[in-house]
Amino acid sequence: MEQRITLITLGVKNLQRSRDFYKNVFGWEQTAASTDGIIFMQLNGIQLALFPQESLADDAGVAADGKGFRGFSLAHNVRSEKEVDELVAQLEHKGARVLKRPEKVFWGGYSSYIADPDDNLWEIAYNPFLPLDEGDKQR
Repeated sequence: MEQRITLITLGVKNLQRSRDFYKNVFGWEQTAASTDGIIFMQLNGIQLALFPQESLADDAGVAADGKGFRGFSLAHNVRSEKEVDELVAQLEHKGARVLKRPEKVFWGGYSSYIADPDDNLWEIAYNPFLPLDEGDKQR
């Protein structure tokens, strides 16, 4: 199997609420492939999909309760501690719930955590040991 992830699908309780969060808080746009039943957003070399939680669970053949910590987080890395502070402040101002304020962390970086409307964890981080790819130029 090649080392590649092409799509991350988040099961969400309310598709429109989640679409509005990613559009209005993160500033991301959905692609033309989106429908009334699924939202796609093109990221750097990967797509994020938002899909109703019940439908995703049914498709996978698992229970849809999704209780407790899910055992993963998504990360958005930036180029400095200052960028972490600025981005977290912007996201909070737009309505994101900050779970952990920006701080120096045990592994030598600097990070914060926010939650989307379905409590998916997003780490906003500066990692001095992990340079961003050339394709991740500031926009």
